[in-house]
Amino acid sequence: MKLRNILLALCMACGLTTAVSAQSDRTQSTIWSYLHGLEYEVKAGLSIGGTAPMPLPREIRSIDSYNPNLSVMFGTEITKWFTDQKRTGFIFGARLETKRMTTQATVKNYGMEIFGDGGERVAGYWTGGVKTKVNNSYLTFPILFVCAPSERWRLKVGPYLSYMFNGDFSGHVYEGYLREGTPIGEKVEFKEGKIAVYDFSQHLRSFQWGLQLGASWRALNHLNVNMDLTWGLNDIFRSEFKTVNFAMYPIYLTVGVGYLF
Repeated sequence: MKLRNILLALCMACGLTTAVSAQSDRTQSTIWSYLHGLEYEVKAGLSIGGTAPMPLPREIRSIDSYNPNLSVMFGTEITKWFTDQKRTGFIFGARLETKRMTTQATVKNYGMEIFGDGGERVAGYWTGGVKTKVNNSYLTFPILFVCAPSERWRLKVGPYLSYMFNGDFSGHVYEGYLREGTPIGEKVEFKEGKIAVYDFSQHLRSFQWGLQLGASWRALNHLNVNMDLTWGLNDIFRSEFKTVNFAMYPIYLTVGVGYLF
């Protein structure tokens, strides 16, 4: 009985020693980061926006409906401050994010490639209704300059690089007609509820880049409220893809919170 108590006491002592050592390591790591002007933040947020041409081309006559769907973001950032006063610095980060939307539009002579009833592809110029679904997932790396005009506010601006690891740009056309090959080609009509689907997902560009502009407000000692606008600066489609004859850019606003270490 005494032997068991001795062994139990030894186990508890070892556990306590390990916990104290781990806590000491974390404390030393925090102190080291503070002395070297480093801060760490874990972030999450929701995004709203769309993938669209800017400005709207003449082919798009009207936007009939828009659904932002649910776009989410999870990531982490490291801030390196230049001075002890923490007024200016750089942010390096990584995040997983989705950029989604569903729209319906009325178009005229809109470049289109649809699937026929037998699965064949028919390319030409579409006039009528178009429903488009975008659902893209990215691994994004922002590189931002940050300044702090006050203890609670931080302003950020800089470029980002994104790798798209899952992409969907598809939809269907309805209530209109397709001119095969050219704007004066053979007319194929779709009326009375008849639709034809299209899918441009395989033509999406894997690497994209753009500009990020944002602000953070220190709500609590370790809690930030963040807002960031990202604007893509290169076409989401590869350069050899000519069916859609204008560039399209992802433009999204993300609002969320971050825990600051």
